[in-house]
Amino acid sequence: MGKTALAAAAAVGGAGLWWRANPSACPYGQRFWIEAPHPFITRARLLELLAPDPGERLLEIGPGTGYYSLDVAERLAAGGGTLEIFDLQQEMLDHTMRQAAERGIANVVPTRGDARDLPYPDARFDGAHLVTVLGEIPDQEAALRELRRVLKPGARLVVGELLGDPHYVSLGSMRRRAAAAGLSFERRVGTPLGYFARFGAS
Repeated sequence: MGKTALAAAAAVGGAGLWWRANPSACPYGQRFWIEAPHPFITRARLLELLAPDPGERLLEIGPGTGYYSLDVAERLAAGGGTLEIFDLQQEMLDHTMRQAAERGIANVVPTRGDARDLPYPDARFDGAHLVTVLGEIPDQEAALRELRRVLKPGARLVVGELLGDPHYVSLGSMRRRAAAAGLSFERRVGTPLGYFARFGAS
């Protein structure tokens, strides 16, 4: 490997280490990373584990540009259900809402804010999901406690992670943090390369 290639690899590796040590959301200007195909954490696998029922009210933290949001919202719409999307960046919310409008989806409600302090009442949602987002939050434990608070008893939380993401959270770490927040592990689909884990709110 030449010096230029080594330098480039070192730069990429260094950037990844810095990003992991300094959690932050993917900037809107770099949204191509979240719009690329996700072969291990597919929409079909999310829908399998989340199992959205028409008429439910679900929450998605960090929808990005709506890669998963719109398919979930369509599942809910038949029974008058709602998908509430919550993101730190207004640009991401606006992008997702444009995509929803283009597909004729009218049951998506956007809210901007910090996942460590959700602006929802207790026990509001039948379920929630977040995909490659938890590791971007500076205080993961606080975010999981907030998610537990806004979930109804018996509701479910589905978390997706993809190996290679600088903010990847292993299943073991996920289970420990979720348990501390009062969420019990139920099952996983996928592999260590990319997985969805489902947790229940007791």
